[in-house]
Amino acid sequence: MGLLVDGIWRQDWYDTETSGGRFVRPPTRFRGRITADGSSGFPAEPGRYHLYVSYACPWAHRTLIFRALKGLADKVSVSVAEPLMGRDGWTLAEGADPVMGARFLYDVYRAADRTYTGRVTVPVLWDKQTGTIVSNESADIIRMFNSAFDAAGAAPGDYYPEPLRAEIDALNARIYDTVNNGVYRAGFATRQEAYDEAVTALFESLDWLEDRLSRQRYVAGDRLTEADWRLFTTLARFDAVYHGHFKCNLKRLVDYPSLWAFARELYQVPGVAATVRLDHIKAHYYGSHSTINPTGIVPKGPLVDFTQPHGRDMLFPVVSR
Repeated sequence: MGLLVDGIWRQDWYDTETSGGRFVRPPTRFRGRITADGSSGFPAEPGRYHLYVSYACPWAHRTLIFRALKGLADKVSVSVAEPLMGRDGWTLAEGADPVMGARFLYDVYRAADRTYTGRVTVPVLWDKQTGTIVSNESADIIRMFNSAFDAAGAAPGDYYPEPLRAEIDALNARIYDTVNNGVYRAGFATRQEAYDEAVTALFESLDWLEDRLSRQRYVAGDRLTEADWRLFTTLARFDAVYHGHFKCNLKRLVDYPSLWAFARELYQVPGVAATVRLDHIKAHYYGSHSTINPTGIVPKGPLVDFTQPHGRDMLFPVVSR
């Protein structure tokens, strides 16, 4: 994992020396918005935008899920990076980028800002018309996909409903800090106390979520929302990579009956399974993080079957709306 400094690529890993061995994720830089009326300067026009993602990355995975749920495949095109992240960061195969013709994602960032300084991350939402990055913040992109294209032919469905927004925001805050980013705080920690702190908070939240989902169908109640999908992308990777590679090994996902059934239910929502590529996920984490796994050997297991019946529709029938 490198970064750009004044537009020059550098192969620097995260600095944990100044943070007590703790991994600190830097903020995203591009925070533009696509809006239905175009008041933001980025109108919701089918065919105008292009999404750069990796199947391996949980943040990019969120955007792929919302693109599928909202039926935006014919409205927002996509380029998928190679799973292995080498010395040049996220790499695009020959012909994988029909918009820019880029081979490295840092070229896309430099096209938006020739003096950009910061990490080069996925997802990236690109505006073909103005030739710049709209956003590289997954939380913003999924909300754009959730509603901005509704008048432009998107599929029905609101995963950030007005009556639940305060609760969803509160749930997202805890889940992000202790689960989504918590696994990274454990896996990228370079001191014992930093790892202990992160892994303890992670499993406290997983225990809390297990209890919550044993009493209700979804994280925010009886309705599938953004909070569920943000949690799902971490759960989908948990046993395959976070349990072993990131040392998040107090329990496996399959040891939590409700969380495991919940994850299977979300995987089985139409369109979602195609966004889950465990081959890319394992190849990326084990093959790219040389500071954690210097041999680059990718383990054969575990075998995770998300296609097993989940049974949650029998426990918690969906309330018609």
